[in-house]
Amino acid sequence: MKTLKFLSLIILITLSSCSSVMVNADYDKKVSFTNYKSYAYLKSGIDKAEISDLDKKRILNSIDEVMQSKGFSKSENPDVLISIFTKERERVDVYQNYGFGWGWNPYWGMGYSNVTTTPEGRLFIDIIDAKTKELVWQGEGSGYLTKNTEKKEARIKEFVSKILEQYPPK
Repeated sequence: MKTLKFLSLIILITLSSCSSVMVNADYDKKVSFTNYKSYAYLKSGIDKAEISDLDKKRILNSIDEVMQSKGFSKSENPDVLISIFTKERERVDVYQNYGFGWGWNPYWGMGYSNVTTTPEGRLFIDIIDAKTKELVWQGEGSGYLTKNTEKKEARIKEFVSKILEQYPPK
């Protein structure tokens, strides 16, 4: 019975850890972020992102939502330019499970291995001073990705909102 409770706890922790987005941000400490009120996208940076146009559109729409909720406005003459960069890799987990049995050597009993792969992605959001063209803030989010189109938009919104929670720096 204790084993069943322990196994259930492990599964719950594993599933909950898969849904989170790990974020990190870095910025130029010499920059006064209070001067920035408007933004636009750096087209050359957006075009280089190696993801589908639909996913780009989802990311940009999510950035618009978050930035506008923070009081920023989209402008033809912006204070900052926003660019994105993405990376993707397959995470491979190998689980060795040993069953019961008796014997010393060679081992007797039942055992099996389970291999799972999960796509993981990283999204970088760069904020560049429009006048100096220097990077002033960079946020990064990493976590699992989904191919399920029903869940993809929500997952992208989660990535973007978690990353931009740290912008502007305080």
